[in-house]
Amino acid sequence: MFRFPYRNLAALAVALAGVLQTLDVGAASPLPAAATDVPAASVKGPQTAVFAGGCFWGVEAVYRHVKGVTKAVSGYAGGNAKSADYQMVSTGMTGHAESVEVSYDPAQVSYGELLRIFFSVAHDPTQLNRQGPDYGTQYRSAVFFTNDEQKRVAQAYIDQLGKAKAFADPIVTQVVPLPAFYPAEAYHQNYLAFHRTQPYIVAHDLPKLAQLKQQFPERYVAMQ
Repeated sequence: MFRFPYRNLAALAVALAGVLQTLDVGAASPLPAAATDVPAASVKGPQTAVFAGGCFWGVEAVYRHVKGVTKAVSGYAGGNAKSADYQMVSTGMTGHAESVEVSYDPAQVSYGELLRIFFSVAHDPTQLNRQGPDYGTQYRSAVFFTNDEQKRVAQAYIDQLGKAKAFADPIVTQVVPLPAFYPAEAYHQNYLAFHRTQPYIVAHDLPKLAQLKQQFPERYVAMQ
């Protein structure tokens, strides 16, 4: 499914009102830190993590503003190389999910903390095969692990959040191995920075950055 811009001023006004409400109500309580994490001493050099949580524009933007993240790339994961194309992925028939590959320094931010941000502000992990106005398996919630440690920590954190009843509804996030990550087309990269006034960005993605800054002020950086 494609993300169409708002077609009339009334719809845009409603979206803007929602944004203003988000900014005005103050920060939600951040989720608890991961009780199980990957110790920084156990990993050497830069690391990568791959998350899928709806439209990749917003997820990428969130991680670009996280201290310790060196790069965030929008792309596709879950399908094959031949179908790693926006038009094809948008059909929901390729097996791909819109995803973001996060490169980070484990000495500055841990994998568990990246998960905490993912579940807290980057998306809603209780929405099955959708996020907000976007529907289809390409918008599913998923953690694509690259090794057994990431798998262990991701599953443990989901269990932790479930036991704590952190969400009113069950978490539907998949924890699955990463077959490969394929960067998306160039025009998708750093999309929010170049389209800050686009109605979709205003309504759905800028509030994520506002929540990141409010809930994780020590993690927030102006730009990555």
